[in-house]
Amino acid sequence: MPDDLQHMATQTGGCTSSETMEQAAREAGQGDLLDRFKADYPVGPHDKPQSMCPAFGSLRVGLRMKRVATVLSGSACCVYGLSFVSHFYGARRSVGYVPFDSETLVTGKLFEDIREAVHKLADPEKLDAIVVTNLCVPTASGVPLRLLPDEIDGVRIIGIDVPGFGIPTHAEAKDVLAGAMLSYARKEAAAGPVPAPQAGKSDRPTVTLLGEMFPADPLGIAGMLAPLGLAAGPVVPCREWREFYSALDCGAVAAIHPFYTAAVREFQAAGRPVLGSAPVGVDGTAAWLASVGDAFGIPAATVAEAQNQFLPAIKGALSGSRIDGTVTVSGYEGSELLVARLLIESGADVPYVGTACPKTPWSAPDLDWLEARGVTVKFRASLEDDLAVVEGLRPDLAIGTTPVVQKAKELGIPSLYFTNLISARPLMGPAGAGSLQQVVNAAIGNKDRMGRMRGFFEGVGHGDTSGVWEDAPNLRPDFRAAHRKKLDKRARAAKAEQMI
Repeated sequence: MPDDLQHMATQTGGCTSSETMEQAAREAGQGDLLDRFKADYPVGPHDKPQSMCPAFGSLRVGLRMKRVATVLSGSACCVYGLSFVSHFYGARRSVGYVPFDSETLVTGKLFEDIREAVHKLADPEKLDAIVVTNLCVPTASGVPLRLLPDEIDGVRIIGIDVPGFGIPTHAEAKDVLAGAMLSYARKEAAAGPVPAPQAGKSDRPTVTLLGEMFPADPLGIAGMLAPLGLAAGPVVPCREWREFYSALDCGAVAAIHPFYTAAVREFQAAGRPVLGSAPVGVDGTAAWLASVGDAFGIPAATVAEAQNQFLPAIKGALSGSRIDGTVTVSGYEGSELLVARLLIESGADVPYVGTACPKTPWSAPDLDWLEARGVTVKFRASLEDDLAVVEGLRPDLAIGTTPVVQKAKELGIPSLYFTNLISARPLMGPAGAGSLQQVVNAAIGNKDRMGRMRGFFEGVGHGDTSGVWEDAPNLRPDFRAAHRKKLDKRARAAKAEQMI
């Protein structure tokens, strides 16, 4: 192990540079893992995530599943932060942790501790699976979770690596775990009969839905599939282990969120076709139902009947309350392009869509539709990209992540937080058609109020007015000028050394 990484492990001090961690991981024999990550999750302008720790995504998936325990292996500060945010988002079970220090990491004792922990935890009366997750330091050190037993007393052991220097977003970390579980379930199904899910098996061919979505959306999609003689299958990531068998036993997969590369690979290995886009808006629903019909060989007349059944209701909902204004969209959920389509069909002018997720073949239908309407779509958009658009375009409404919302408010621009206010609404079919209009119009209507608030707080919280003051700030421009001279002198000296 390199000295700098060993020192960091001793201090349990969290993140270090991506370059250092990647080099250490390759030296520890993790080259194949990192190469697969680079292929599945190509990075953008930054070499590390700009949002929360990616492991939160896979942790959240595991904590939502019935009869599944989660164990983390990483620096104590990282585990504390992940445990805190998981409970903040409603986790109702404990997060396991196998601590380490420099000695146990270097000698391999950490792996032995992990193996001992899963043996103690594996109780078939309580659990179907245990997920063990390596965070940055154990991954960089080559802690070999692949050497854990596949199962203990019938409890499946799923070991995954989710390092911040290999997974760009927490959304894609969901794919890491979903793909690993699908791979395990696919091998079980290939080996022989597997248990049916508690909800039973559909008597109609099913469409598996790939990507987390608002709970009402799968029900809406099921209603649109019914006239085609089809049913909606499980939503992946699943909520219980046996749903993975049903997910694999489908006629086609709808990549509602198109960045689930590892999961798609498992479905393709099972011989299942994968469909892009989603039944969003008039054009999106019509095209999606047609693609489903093609995948299942359904007669065109039957597809047309289904389209005629739902499209008028969607048109009516979209025309009920039009959006008059310019809206920019950015986020890291993976549904940003779908939201932009719905806004445009609701009347909004959407000049820019930024998503932290990558471009994939299954995002092509939405990309083509948006670009045909003059929208600039930025995959792997950085925070700097999103902020520059808001500052440059000054839209009537900015939809984005927390720092984007903060920047918009500083500029007096109405804004909405994508995750809490946009993702928390249905988007599909008739139910989703009118779901955004009310909240978007209400936010745009706050523009004058935002202007008054900006005027009231103008100059507060920046520069000399930042912090808490009981009296007027004691400004010393002479000190600032003297310090600036010192910095300039050091810069000139450094430049002179480089020229020697």
